[in-house]
Amino acid sequence: MQVHDTIAGLRAARKGTARVALVPTMGNLHDGHIALMKQARSQGDLVIASIFVNRLQFRPGEDFEAYPRTFEADCERLEAAGVDHLFAPTEAEMYPQPQTYHIEPSPEQAGILDGEFRPGHFRGVATVVMKLFQIVQPTVALFGKKDFQQLMVIRNMVRDFALPIEIIGGETIRAADGLALSSRNGYLSEAERAEAPRLFAVLTKVIEAVHAGSRDFTLLEQGAIAELQAHGWSPDYVALRKKLDLQLPSAHDSGLVVLAAARLGSTRLIDNLEV
Repeated sequence: MQVHDTIAGLRAARKGTARVALVPTMGNLHDGHIALMKQARSQGDLVIASIFVNRLQFRPGEDFEAYPRTFEADCERLEAAGVDHLFAPTEAEMYPQPQTYHIEPSPEQAGILDGEFRPGHFRGVATVVMKLFQIVQPTVALFGKKDFQQLMVIRNMVRDFALPIEIIGGETIRAADGLALSSRNGYLSEAERAEAPRLFAVLTKVIEAVHAGSRDFTLLEQGAIAELQAHGWSPDYVALRKKLDLQLPSAHDSGLVVLAAARLGSTRLIDNLEV
């Protein structure tokens, strides 16, 4: 695996390859990331991963400085997964001057759910992903479904700008007890890690209720929030939405997803399950 810390170096390595698969990450890789890398192997002649902790998507007071950086271990895992090239730029390489042009996603889709609690987050995500797309010029790009709203924002950005890129969502990879793998799981104390699978369990109950015919979505959401609160969580939201655009569903809609974000101690966890 070749490692590139400059745009020019990455572009030179990518030149002449017909089908390129890109997997953008912020590093501190876990099995969910590696599953995406292996999926990418079947999608492209050349697999490129990126590692870049993007300051633009962090709000003041969030964990940008503390975000775990495990570059050497990440490189070992990427090479073992069959990645051909790693793009790992510095901030100075990605943003040699302040980024004055930004991608502004639709407020109807990026100002709800996580966007409500993290204003500007998806603006930062969309901007860096667009920049990575321009640098790498992939044929295919892969993102995990755990960040369901992020995946929707990126899909819609690609559609609206008519980018010649296929966006593929990778299934959420979970621990044996159901907890969705996440770089932030490392922040959990031993007791919090034992409690953390409750988020998946609560979402599973909501899905089961919908499958059983329940259509009082507000009641289901409120019940899920109350259960989390009763066990020491601080939920931002539990929401049943339409998968296509994450808007409020009617009682007759199908194609739904239940999404949640909640703090356990100081750690904010997100998860979702498709109905």
